[in-house]
Amino acid sequence: MRRLWRGLGALALTLAVVLAGCEKSPDKPGAPAAGVGKTGELKVGFVYISPAGVAGYSWSHDQGRKAIEALPDVKTSVVESVKEGTEAERVIEDMARSGHDLIFTTSFGFMDPTMKVARDHPEVRFMHCSGFKADGNVSNYFGRIYQARYLTGMVAGLMTKSGVIGYVAAFPIPEVIRGINAFTLGARGVNPKIRVRVVWTRTWYDPALEKDAAFSLLDTGADVIAQHQDSPAPQEAAQQRGKYSIGYNSDMSAFAPKAHLTSAVWNWAPLYEAIVKEVREGAWTGNRAIWWGMDTGVVDIAPFGPMVPKTVRDAVLARRAEFANGVDKVFAGPITDQSGTVRIAAGSKAQDKDLLDMAWFVEGVVGSVQ
Repeated sequence: MRRLWRGLGALALTLAVVLAGCEKSPDKPGAPAAGVGKTGELKVGFVYISPAGVAGYSWSHDQGRKAIEALPDVKTSVVESVKEGTEAERVIEDMARSGHDLIFTTSFGFMDPTMKVARDHPEVRFMHCSGFKADGNVSNYFGRIYQARYLTGMVAGLMTKSGVIGYVAAFPIPEVIRGINAFTLGARGVNPKIRVRVVWTRTWYDPALEKDAAFSLLDTGADVIAQHQDSPAPQEAAQQRGKYSIGYNSDMSAFAPKAHLTSAVWNWAPLYEAIVKEVREGAWTGNRAIWWGMDTGVVDIAPFGPMVPKTVRDAVLARRAEFANGVDKVFAGPITDQSGTVRIAAGSKAQDKDLLDMAWFVEGVVGSVQ
């Protein structure tokens, strides 16, 4: 079922969505000049928030790294388990000083360190994942993973018996809130009575804490556990209690085969290959925001677990086909928030700038955005 369409990786980044709110400013003196390609060996660095391991967020980025390392004259390096803040700044600075042509910093909390280092190294191209800042030699990028979240919400909504779904979430930032909302809209689209209970861990990667959070949600009556965390610990918790689970970042079925329904997954290879192509051809530019969707293969869902009935699969795949064809109605009105206030009116659709600033929960979510 799962096809991530790597052939679309050759799409020019000029087709990328330029998000509202990212204003163009002149390149800094000394910044990589548009129209000047890179010949010879291209040195590309990656900075990860967690171990690459065998699954999860950093693992998904590492698959993209391996894809570009297989290209001619590309050499990559990676530093794993980097803490956000001063440690990230030090690691990024070391990469910039050691002759890297292109550096990918892959966690939201790496944004300000990336911007700071970039100002001192205008000759280096920087790509920051999931943030919103950009400059003459810095662009940011992400994928419309909320589309995959919506689909996994449909699966959870069609599989739950209690009507309560637990969601183990990292930090209350727009990226995570947007995903929870999309998931809830998908679940309530097939069952309007569903409630999605959220527990914040305030960490990206802490397997023990993530598992404890999942157990606490199971104790409140949840019979499906979803997550915005890097480890498969919430999946394991669900399986231990004989319940279902929805993974994130990569296919997590190997960790909880009896529980795992599907996952919202990343495939960074098409985007990373396209960025390298731009650098080679002198087409790379800074000060951009790139947000690719399911129609490019960057986001998708993992194969369904064997417990998912054909009727559920067919319903979800029908909506997936719409996303694959560029039709995105996830945040189309009418949509109300937890208090019943209409946030997106009937006949209208949230703009990208609204999604990037999202700081409210849709109706059906039990929890606070604080």
